[in-house]
Amino acid sequence: MGIKIVSTGSYVPNKVLTNFDLEKMVETSDEWITTRTGIKERRIAENETTSDMATKAVLKALSGESAEDVELFLTATATPDMFFPSTACIVQANLKNKRALAFDISAACTGFIYGLYVADSIMRSKNIKKGVVIGAERFSKILNWEDRTTCILFGDGAGAVVLEQSEEEGILGFDIGADGSYGDLLYVESVGSNNKPPHYLYMKGNEVFKVAVRTMTDSAKRVLEKTGISADEISMLVPHQANVRIIDAVAKRLGIRDDKIFVNLNRYGNTSAASIPIALDEAVREGRVKKGDLVLMVAFGGGFTWGSCIVRL
Repeated sequence: MGIKIVSTGSYVPNKVLTNFDLEKMVETSDEWITTRTGIKERRIAENETTSDMATKAVLKALSGESAEDVELFLTATATPDMFFPSTACIVQANLKNKRALAFDISAACTGFIYGLYVADSIMRSKNIKKGVVIGAERFSKILNWEDRTTCILFGDGAGAVVLEQSEEEGILGFDIGADGSYGDLLYVESVGSNNKPPHYLYMKGNEVFKVAVRTMTDSAKRVLEKTGISADEISMLVPHQANVRIIDAVAKRLGIRDDKIFVNLNRYGNTSAASIPIALDEAVREGRVKKGDLVLMVAFGGGFTWGSCIVRL
């Protein structure tokens, strides 16, 4: 038995916040943000919760199919609606499913890769035929909009994939890990995306940048080695969308050409656990990747956590 990604979906809010809008809010400029991050705009959820966005992403991934057959809902999020019930349980209820396993995991920006790893393991061990992994974030609720070093970076959105048992092996390998000694470089003390945040996101950007490039590169190299796949065989690199300089540095170290890198950071900013599934869905729908292609996904996030995964679509 193999596990394959059979469909993808994503959702982003309608409100667009551009760099020019931010110029009116904090001391910054479009040129400064673009040069240092590659971000031009991001989406902001106004009257939508994390679970609202997650539900819409799942509906798109299901493509009209009933959610009744889904046996697992796993949501990766650092900005849940509330501490409990889990965002996954809320999504399950929204979709009128009453039988599936449903729970959240928190691994910050690496959450979706962690989620795939956990879902893959559960589906194999428990003979689950159909599962959904979601990455969903409402980071706009935990940002200090007077802090120009962080508020320019993040946005809101959700992405999802449907996993099914298959005679073909779709998920080929993982490399995941964490090093909690870096925890003070990027953190939020408490959060509930439905409530006014008692604490904001804090980040030491320069230190995070250095560790991110090294860690993502090393993780990607390890998963390539584990699977026996060369970088030249990869059809598309779908990295966590945090900073275009990080993405360029990682791709260069891996020897992956620019035309094999999917980037939508300029339109959405860093959507944390949602960034890879949103990017994967767009790559599929734009025809950048197709059935049979090898896709390398790699992420890095607060914790520090890291993870990479190779899938054959």
